[in-house]
Amino acid sequence: MGEYRTWGGRFEGSLDPMISRFTSSLPFDRRLVRADILGSIAHAMMLGRCGIIGEEEAEALVSGLWTLLEDVEEGRIVVEGAEDIHTFVEGVLRERLGDIAGKLHTARSRNDQVATDLRLYLREEIAAIVKLLLDLEETFLHMAEENFDVIVPGYTHLQRAQPVLLAHHLHAYVEMLNRDIDRLKDCYRRTNVLPLGSGALAGTSFPVDRELIKELLGFEGISANSMDAASDRDFVVEFLAAAALVMVHLSRWAEEVVAWSSQEFGFFRLDDRVCTGSSIMPQKKNPDAAELIRAKAGRVVGALSAMLMVLKGLPLSYHRDLQEDKEVLFDAVETLKACLEAARRVCEGITVDRARIEASLRGGYMTATEVADYLTRKGVPFRIAHEVVGRMVRYAEERGKELWELGLEEYREFSPLFEADVISLATPWGTVQSKRSPGGTAPSRVKEALQEAWRKVEKDRAWLASRPKIKLRSGI
Repeated sequence: MGEYRTWGGRFEGSLDPMISRFTSSLPFDRRLVRADILGSIAHAMMLGRCGIIGEEEAEALVSGLWTLLEDVEEGRIVVEGAEDIHTFVEGVLRERLGDIAGKLHTARSRNDQVATDLRLYLREEIAAIVKLLLDLEETFLHMAEENFDVIVPGYTHLQRAQPVLLAHHLHAYVEMLNRDIDRLKDCYRRTNVLPLGSGALAGTSFPVDRELIKELLGFEGISANSMDAASDRDFVVEFLAAAALVMVHLSRWAEEVVAWSSQEFGFFRLDDRVCTGSSIMPQKKNPDAAELIRAKAGRVVGALSAMLMVLKGLPLSYHRDLQEDKEVLFDAVETLKACLEAARRVCEGITVDRARIEASLRGGYMTATEVADYLTRKGVPFRIAHEVVGRMVRYAEERGKELWELGLEEYREFSPLFEADVISLATPWGTVQSKRSPGGTAPSRVKEALQEAWRKVEKDRAWLASRPKIKLRSGI
């Protein structure tokens, strides 16, 4: 395709080649080709049904667009040689259909066209990301169920704090991912609003049927203000914010994988298939995938910051600044998808070292709070109970004993209220069993939480299956 521009009547000569390269968006917005063609098919069908162009002309445009889509997706044509994806599509149609191709742009602008393309693209990517999140959730849930009886140290300030079920620890990440999915579903709803028909900024004087386009493309709403519709990128910001938070959650998990698979912790052993080695140290087995997930969080957070900076000073309505929305969005989408897939594979490659974990339950006196609570239930004010048990910890530490290894007579040296049942309560298992408050780490509560998490997974998969579908056909 030779040089083809959708503008130029009031210009003389050619555009400076450097400026042409600088302003071109085709190197990155080519990935919108499917969305652009599908949106154009719906627009051509609407133009024909509304009598804005002839029915035969609309049929020719629709047929030409379907053929072009097949040619692109099967590699028979390369997306190149144009200012942007819209110009590429129209230029190829012009070569194939002649001047009739110029009628495709009736009653629309590249402003509302690109906004439509971006929404079509992003809503499908949101759905794909939700599926990846659900796949990762299921992996966490399976891991929790397979290791349901494992107790691990819970940490605050990176110091051993209280014992919890490993399943409870893993369920915490499931809860994070659940919130991520809910945010993305909410973002999807605001993304799935049709801007096409808004024109450059003021609407159009042609009798367009926006409801028809909405139904054909599977949108759930129509934009209410043409100026806002042409310049709105809130949905991009909202997605990037949700994506940044997903990456922060993945980064937190990745940090624990790095730490827990180290010799210092040894809680996890990573399969060879999810690790790499050192070029100089033959013994090394590095959790590189987890480390890269941790690092790539910065890219997605940076994309959010960059998009906010693009928008912060823009008056209404469309400005070329908005071309900068695509590269950060595309990179964030691909980074997030890759990290979710990598996280799932790493998680599947984890073996829990039960012996190392059990050994870690000694030291740290993680059951001390439950011993203090025992006294509190006997009527001792908690602050006094706290002080009593603090002295007990120092006593046990000096003798190299755990709290559950002290005898009843030793307990009674600190308070006559202690009875024999305190010793079993002072064990990690006794402490874990006692945390029966809703959301706590007691086995009965964790089992309830996992069951509810599985129900949420099924509900979210049903949402994916029930999304409105594109209803285009090969004709009008």
